Amino acid sequence: MHGGSGADGPYDALLLVSFGGPEGPDEVLPFLRNVLSGRNVPEERVAEVAEHYHHFGGISPINGQNRALVAALGAALPAAGLDLPVYWGNRNWRPMLAEELARMRDDGVRRALAFVASAYASSSGCRQYLDDISVARDAVGPDAPVVDKLRLFFNHPLFIGTWVESVRRSLEEARTGGPVPSGPVPASAGPPASGGPFVLFTAHSIPVAMAANCDYVAQVTETARLVAAGAGLDEGGWRVVWQSRSGPPSQPWLAPDVVDAMAELPEGSTVVLAPIGFVSDHMEVVYDLDTVAAAAGSARAQRVLRAATPGTDPSFVGMICALVAERLDASVPRLAIGQFGPAPDRCAPGCCRGPARPS
Repeated sequence: MHGGSGADGPYDALLLVSFGGPEGPDEVLPFLRNVLSGRNVPEERVAEVAEHYHHFGGISPINGQNRALVAALGAALPAAGLDLPVYWGNRNWRPMLAEELARMRDDGVRRALAFVASAYASSSGCRQYLDDISVARDAVGPDAPVVDKLRLFFNHPLFIGTWVESVRRSLEEARTGGPVPSGPVPASAGPPASGGPFVLFTAHSIPVAMAANCDYVAQVTETARLVAAGAGLDEGGWRVVWQSRSGPPSQPWLAPDVVDAMAELPEGSTVVLAPIGFVSDHMEVVYDLDTVAAAAGSARAQRVLRAATPGTDPSFVGMICALVAERLDASVPRLAIGQFGPAPDRCAPGCCRGPARPS
């Protein structure tokens, strides 16, 4: 059962590694305690975040979207000549990484490539996934499969192309005032009659101290620039903003917040929210954007449209296949566009380390 051999040896499988989320009211608090373990988060904050999930019946959309991505990859990999079974393990909720690695071991997997559902370098978006994979392997024991992470993909042309089409679709909806049929969408022929639209590219805020130790801001900004150029946006028609901060008020986090940025736009304007920091509809997308930000825009008579996340878009699935192919065969081009080249296969030792957690 070998899909191919890269510089690190033969690979038997592809492992999707994601954040995880609850799938019922009884799972919300146990899930959050996994997420917040060791962070000394006040109980009132835990209860506040729990209500975000209870707003949707205690169900996060992320697990359902990951199941759909596993199915899409299960079809796309063989079609691309890549004979690798697909597994899926989460950091914070079932299926947990250690459980999935044990299943892979029992299935005879010795070495796997991991696609981590995060495009950018940061402590929480890259380094913590590597650490959690290491902890899970230790829990499984000496026979645990070796897991090698695929590179970051913030500037991969297929990732950028997926977002270009998504933003174009929202711009066309803003221009026409109605849903846009499926299929490729040309650049908008012009703004809607009400003015705009203005595109806010959003990503999860992180502490300023964490951002200073990685390339997160530069990479998010580059993705936004490339998508804006591909969608034909004027230089003054878009901006990078941040969302979903969760630290204490005394701790500086990346700003401006998306709601604050919306308040700076004219009342009655059209706003497109493009959550380029996410590859699928996390709770931070459906609650912080589709619920909170949408309500804030409504209060200002703003028309708020949200660009779709990649999910199982064929271009995005194709990008994952391309990342696998380049790792298995050194002759396959390592694609990247913009001012940065392709990210390395392996992170430098100690990179993207976050601040030490309080004991």
